[in-house]
Amino acid sequence: MRKAIFGLAASAVALTWAATPAAADPAAVKQAVAADYDSHLEDLFLHFHANPELSFLETATAARMAAELRAAGLEVTEGVGGTGVVGMVRNGDGPLILLRADMDGLPLPEKTGLDYASTATQVGQDGQEYPVMHACGHDVHITSMVGTARRLMATREQWSGTLMFVVQPAEERVGGAAAMLEDGLYDRFGTPDYALAFHVASILPAGKISASESIQYSSADSVDIMVPGVGAHGASPHAGRDPVYIASQIVTAMQSVVSREVEPLSPAVITVGAFHSGTKHNIISDRADLQLTVRANDEGTRAQLLAAIERIAVNIGAAHGLPDDMPVQVRVSEGTPVTNNDPALARRLNAVMQRDLGEDVFIPFQQRGMGAEDFAYFVAEEYGVPGYYFAVGGTPQAAFDAAANGGPPVPSHHSPLFKIAPRESVTLGTEAMVAAVLDLAPAG
Repeated sequence: MRKAIFGLAASAVALTWAATPAAADPAAVKQAVAADYDSHLEDLFLHFHANPELSFLETATAARMAAELRAAGLEVTEGVGGTGVVGMVRNGDGPLILLRADMDGLPLPEKTGLDYASTATQVGQDGQEYPVMHACGHDVHITSMVGTARRLMATREQWSGTLMFVVQPAEERVGGAAAMLEDGLYDRFGTPDYALAFHVASILPAGKISASESIQYSSADSVDIMVPGVGAHGASPHAGRDPVYIASQIVTAMQSVVSREVEPLSPAVITVGAFHSGTKHNIISDRADLQLTVRANDEGTRAQLLAAIERIAVNIGAAHGLPDDMPVQVRVSEGTPVTNNDPALARRLNAVMQRDLGEDVFIPFQQRGMGAEDFAYFVAEEYGVPGYYFAVGGTPQAAFDAAANGGPPVPSHHSPLFKIAPRESVTLGTEAMVAAVLDLAPAG
């Protein structure tokens, strides 16, 4: 009910907002954010980039974010959903707005050659040591959150309401948002009237912003498949049941789900990212393990894909003679729903971005690939929280021009070569967040 009422109200606002003057001079905001980057945020970004931490293990990052938000004047609570941090500021009557930034890095060795490249290593939750890198731009997100908090605290006379700054762990494992909610985020701090977040994007030129008025990100599920076998000598395959061969048949058959079962105009992806089995040339193993990522743009297709994967895997195992007490096992270990922007809120704030940041800054949204985000949990239907998630360009236009002329391709997210322009990304993300808050919570 709450969501329906909001939709009507927001639609009315979207029709009339243009007559309302901006709450602050955008040029003044831009100048102040740039000055803050030079004096404080640049060093903070360099620190975060050089000191990444793995999902659910972001203890030092969380401690630094808590200290930064406290220094800005917020009331800070640590340890929410593991390493999560919540910073609250109450500033009179008005809406409760959630602003979220994720903080975890990835188990990758950085190969960018940057002077400030990460050389960090960390023991993961599995007990193995990994190189760690901010290969998805979360260092930009948390640095910008600090900049947003500092700017809004310095201009409290320009807005009215309550702000909830959420520093989220484990986005890369799509588990941190759910963990914070399970730890009572909304029960303890209030259910927001709006939720905001952004992601720096290597596929967008620096200085540009883009946001959808519907789907922003696909769903994602991590699927683990264990294929049992009967071990034997490599010279006597008839004496066993070869899990490598069975698993290979499963991998091949998975491709028929997208091509022959899903409706052709419904985007879907099944990717086998890992295949592990065996120890030596001449030994037939007794086990093979597959790791899949599964993507969809609606919950119906998502359920269809997961059901088909289990059906195919289990039945191929049976077809190759695995006994009933040794079935192929399929498990979804991690997952997040589709991330949808609230249409009315997105129309309103997209217009704000054009008004305050410049017509040339905002570009039409186009979904490229099927990336996913666990921000979806904060705006799940059960909470009725309208969400707005936008993309901030992170790659200089010169890099795109060079790639188009035969130069090196622009590195993607999750690449050891991933790098973005920090100044342009942090400052524009901060300006955009400030503009959104000032529009949604104007001083009364």
